[in-house]
Amino acid sequence: MTVLDSGTAAGRGTAAETAEAAAVDSRDPLVRLGHLLDEGSIRPITPEDRSGVLAVTGRVDGVPVVAFCSDARIQGGAMGAEGCEHIVHAYDVAVRERVPVIGVWHCGGARLAEGVESLHAVGRVFAAMTKASGVVPQISVVVGPAAGGAAYGPALTDIVILADNGRIFVTGPDVVRSVTGEQIDMAALGGPEPHSKRSGVVHVVTKDEPEALLKARQLAGLLGHQGRMREVDEVDLGDVLPENPRRAYDVHPLVKGLLDDPGVELQPKWAPNIVTTLGRLGGRTVGVIANNPMRLGGCLDSASAEKAARFVRMCDAFGVPLVVLVDVPGYLPGVGQEHDGVVRRGAKLLHAFAEASVPRVTLITRKAYGGAYIAMNSRSLGATRVFAWPTMEVAVMGAVAAVRIIKRREIAAVPEEERAALEARLAEEHEKAAGGLQRAIDLGVVDEVIEPAKTRGAIARVLAQATPARGAHGNIPL
Repeated sequence: MTVLDSGTAAGRGTAAETAEAAAVDSRDPLVRLGHLLDEGSIRPITPEDRSGVLAVTGRVDGVPVVAFCSDARIQGGAMGAEGCEHIVHAYDVAVRERVPVIGVWHCGGARLAEGVESLHAVGRVFAAMTKASGVVPQISVVVGPAAGGAAYGPALTDIVILADNGRIFVTGPDVVRSVTGEQIDMAALGGPEPHSKRSGVVHVVTKDEPEALLKARQLAGLLGHQGRMREVDEVDLGDVLPENPRRAYDVHPLVKGLLDDPGVELQPKWAPNIVTTLGRLGGRTVGVIANNPMRLGGCLDSASAEKAARFVRMCDAFGVPLVVLVDVPGYLPGVGQEHDGVVRRGAKLLHAFAEASVPRVTLITRKAYGGAYIAMNSRSLGATRVFAWPTMEVAVMGAVAAVRIIKRREIAAVPEEERAALEARLAEEHEKAAGGLQRAIDLGVVDEVIEPAKTRGAIARVLAQATPARGAHGNIPL
């Protein structure tokens, strides 16, 4: 990766060379693209002009990519007709060559002086992005303000990375203040905190611009060069689960143990009751979706279902196999959930899994109840293979909750001090009658019970033997 001399010239070169290095404008597109792409790989495909955008071809760890960067030195990087044509050309090249496209954004939106001409041009950029959706991976890195059309540009792409100085908003604080009277600054309106925790617009937040460009390199490598499955070393993953089956735990160590390395978690602070991570298993890029019992007990809710659905569709569009780690007590109940559209948004996850073509393996580690069992890549939705650990339970709902409904009269008829013991006995009987794990195996909805220490190898073998596939659809921002 290119390293600029601005941090190393002092003490090595002449005073003039040091001054020249210090004078390098960090907003220069060639400077930013130099940090993003492999050293010596940059080849401009648009002229270095006053358009406000530079587009190039290059490589990321040897993987061919197309990249473009706003020139914030010119009208704050605002998008005019000529600059927009540079972006459209970048997309044309990326689609023709079938390589990832990375956009580095520091842009104040459409150029005011160009009026409707610039609006039309920005619309052409949106059309090019939509046409490329699901065809080539699109990664956006926001390193400064991205307003108006420059906010919707990244939002149309597959992954949005936001540096600490990045800001994304349709209208800035001054307009908000004049129209609504609300007092807010740029960071609170469109910075890392609101977009990583509340809006779900941003997938990755970094502490600075260099880290943001490094994450873009990592993600471009995962999506652009997915690798081939090889033999894996086994790791005993069973220690992740607590001894008490009702105790919450953090699923992140399980995801980390499953993968070759930690990978990149997307949207970690938005809907954290479900974890979505891109990484490698046996050298092959995979997408991991996991319920996180540490948050909301691992329940699915409207936001987490939507988050997972978008991740499924992205992986399916680019042929990335899926591994689904299930420990879910059901959908989160409540008036707020119903009013927030848990039915509509939950249906997105059902649709995404049922539509998916990529190989996808489900592992039920502890429990899978109710509609959430179905939604988490069940056999009925077309899972390639369903594994279970010996600790697994499957049911319409928890046994105690079930008998409190179907045996409520019998329970109510005994003295209060005897009810707990009766509930426990009835729950045990219900588990046997309803089937549980053995019944799931008999029905074929669970293929095999595996030990935690054999999990990586079992999943890797299925993915290695599965026929590669890729969904024929775009990746609409759900």
